[in-house]
Amino acid sequence: MEEQKKILCVGLVCLDIINVVNNYPEEDTDSRCLSQRWQRGGNASNSCTVLSLLGASCAFMGSLSPGPVANFILEDFQKFCIDVSLLTEHAQCNLPTSVVISNISTGSRTILHMNRNLPDVTAEDFAKVDLRQFKWIHWEGRNAEEQVKMIQQVEMFNKMLPQQQRITISVEIEKTREPLYQLFPYGDVVFVSKDVARHFGFHSAEAALKGLYGRVKQGAVLVCAWAEKGADALGPDGLIVHSDAFPPETILDTLGAGDTFNAAVIYTLSKGGSLNDAVKFGCRVAGRKCGFHGYDGIRDMLTDEELKI
Repeated sequence: MEEQKKILCVGLVCLDIINVVNNYPEEDTDSRCLSQRWQRGGNASNSCTVLSLLGASCAFMGSLSPGPVANFILEDFQKFCIDVSLLTEHAQCNLPTSVVISNISTGSRTILHMNRNLPDVTAEDFAKVDLRQFKWIHWEGRNAEEQVKMIQQVEMFNKMLPQQQRITISVEIEKTREPLYQLFPYGDVVFVSKDVARHFGFHSAEAALKGLYGRVKQGAVLVCAWAEKGADALGPDGLIVHSDAFPPETILDTLGAGDTFNAAVIYTLSKGGSLNDAVKFGCRVAGRKCGFHGYDGIRDMLTDEELKI
């Protein structure tokens, strides 16, 4: 039964309009794209895609406004076999959209995001969820006050269960927004971004872990990825584990690399893998993802041996 339980990701789904260019455009110029495509985006949504490609059974919880763009997004979720039964629909709202400039000369991605009036899921929405179907729930830090209430619901649920049957809670603190920092003490696994680490004055993943570990709860794991410098993690044993990055020969698309890393770490830990293995696998999968556009190629580029945990 445990194996059939899903991983749930709570957060944003949006439309990414991705413009691939040779060089980043100068202001007030007219230039051609090498290509342009629509892609389902959003941190939690992207992590679901990668989890599914790695072979995990997963579900997404977030908000959507009905219409042609929502139809595109729902079809894409279906393509990746992601359970969307927990989506909340809001009529008369605009679906969040990101315009992405993907520069193949450097691999950089520049994002212009618009999210005008679509509300995030609330603790009231979450109260209707049957928690028995999940072994892991991951929150992309957004409306933190509501998300704390959601996590507290899971904590209450966990108290009724033996240790090995409890739901693992993970949170991602990516944006430098003060309200998000209240999520630090609520995750069994906490992902903190390079941007947040720098905001607190840290100049390396290792320094960030040592400096921020006091904010997480006892027994938690804190993880910090640092782009081309790889990633570090710190668990309750006080030992920092590190993995170098695994860059592809040519970096083509870094959009969603962080979401890919998070998903691969969650996948490994949810299968009982070690923290060291999880961080290495996260860096390896994120590195592979940077070598092509989108996500479809991830599964093909990993050997069965790499997927065995």
